[in-house]
Formats: sequence, C-alpha cells, structure tokens
Amino acid sequence: MTFYLRRLAFYAITLWAAISLNFLIPRMLPGDPFTILLAKLQRSGGVTPSVENSIRLLLGAVEDQTLWEQYVHYWGNLVRGDLGVSVTQFPTPVTELIAGALPWTIGLVGTATVISFVLGIGLGAFAGWKRGTWVDSLIPSTTMMQSLPYFWVALLLIFVFSVTLGWFPIIGAYDVFEFNGPEWSWAFVGSVLYHAFLPALTIVISSVGGWLLGMRNMMVATLSEDYITTAEAKGLRPRRIFMTYATRNAAMPSLAGFGVSLGFVVAGSLVMEQVFTYPGVGKLMIQAVRNNDYALMQGVFLVITVAVLAALFIMDLIYGFIDPRTRSNNG
Repeated sequence: MTFYLRRLAFYAITLWAAISLNFLIPRMLPGDPFTILLAKLQRSGGVTPSVENSIRLLLGAVEDQTLWEQYVHYWGNLVRGDLGVSVTQFPTPVTELIAGALPWTIGLVGTATVISFVLGIGLGAFAGWKRGTWVDSLIPSTTMMQSLPYFWVALLLIFVFSVTLGWFPIIGAYDVFEFNGPEWSWAFVGSVLYHAFLPALTIVISSVGGWLLGMRNMMVATLSEDYITTAEAKGLRPRRIFMTYATRNAAMPSLAGFGVSLGFVVAGSLVMEQVFTYPGVGKLMIQAVRNNDYALMQGVFLVITVAVLAALFIMDLIYGFIDPRTRSNNG
C-alpha cells in the first residue's frame, strides 16, 4: 500500500508542476492572445471599445490582475473544464477543438502504435529464438528504416503510392467531396481506413525497428537464464519454452515502453499529420504554434501531459502488481 501511495504522490506533484509550467511559459513569451486577436481584427476594420472590452473579457485578459491572481483563476478554469478560447478559430473554445481532433489522432496513431508493437515483439521474439540464422538479417533493415526521418518516409510513400501509382489519396482523413463531415456509415468508415493507410504505414515503418531490436536482445538474454536451461532439461516442448518461459519474460521491459508510447499517442505524430494534412492533435498543435494561439497551445500541452502521466502511472501500478520486487524496492 505504501508503494502505491508514494507513486500517487509523485505523479500528483509532477502534474502540479507541469500545469504550473504550462501556465507560466506562455506568459513569459512576448505578446498575449488579446493583443494578437485585436491586431487581426483591426486589419479588417475598426474595433469599437465595446467590442474590444468583450474580447478582453472572453479571453480572460484582465489588466489589473497580479500573476498570482491569474494563476488562481487559471486553476479555477481547469477545474470547470474551461481551457479558454482559440485565437486562431475565434470564438471556438479550445476544448471543442481538441475534442474534434483527439479521436482522429487516437484512432490513427493508437492503432498504428499497437500494430507496430505487436509486429515488432513477434518478429523480435522469433529473431531471438532463431539467433544466428537468416532471421537476424531483419535487424539491419528494420533499424535502418527506423533511422529514416518521418517526413522523408511519408513523402516517399506519397510519391510512390499516391502520385505515381495513384492507389491512395495524398491528403485528408476522408473524402470531403463525398461526405460533408464525419458520419456513422460503412461507406464513411471505409473512406477513413482508405485515407489512413499511408499515414499508419509511415508510423509502422518508422517505429517497428526499435521494438524488434529491443525484443530480440531481451530474448537472447532470457534464453541464457537458468530457468530456460531447466525447462529444456525437463524435456518440455520447444513451443512451450518459447511462448511461456522465454517470450513472456523477455517482453516485460517492452511492455513498459509500450505504456509510455500509448501515453504519447495523444500527442500524435506532428510531422506525419502535417505532411498528410491529417486533422489530428499534432496538426492542431502546429497551427497553434504558427499563429501564437497560446490558449490552444496550453490546452494541447495539458492534454498530452495528462495522457503521458496517466500512462506512466498505470504502468507503475501494473508493474507493482505483477512484480513484487518493485514494491519492495520502492515501498
């Protein structure tokens, strides 16, 4: 019980520090959302004092508030689920923009991450089991693919499969000429899967090599353990030794990394979403940075931080449950 309380306290303090930094960093940058939006509106025409005051109140820009008062006000808004209003897409709330982009990112990046993990772990376990054979030739090729930049792989896939062969669309998450927006129909689901194939393939190609190499090395180390030798001496079938004794134990470190990867799924793949013009959180973040949309930046960073900390906390709980040594070393 002490172990779980210590981990809970640690992540609570980390979350408070992350939220505090999320509040302070934009205020240390030059300019503010009110000034930026006011300048944009003044380019298209005059802004009356009443409109200026309304925008100031809507964005929460109160001149006579101290930094501490703004900090308390910021926490109050967080408790109410209010992340502010986007300057880029004024007057749309930040929560609405993130809620619209989050399903696309989780669906695409999450699925591609799971496929990459399962594929890498499976091939890595097999390569470790068949070490010293032709299977080891998979390691250099997949490692090379992992070292390739995301955007280069994405552009190469677009050139080959979209521009040259014309098999897949170049941009977008669905056919905007056929559908006015997301809807619940098999035709729309098919369009989404069709448009998501190349972005997902980009993620898998760029990340499967890391899982494969890590699992292969852990598999080789696990096969040298005494309990593997004992299982072989008992005359157990190779299939059982491979699945029950070797693979299950060798996959433990990779599971921790997989938990962290799932946390970062919320962040999306920034370059990939930008190249394919995919309407996910990554593309939303780039738009916020380009337009100095501080409220949107804060909201996206907050969601990413909470997702990563939640994933790490859950993995800590799982590790504490399945490995008693973790509790005894930290409790």
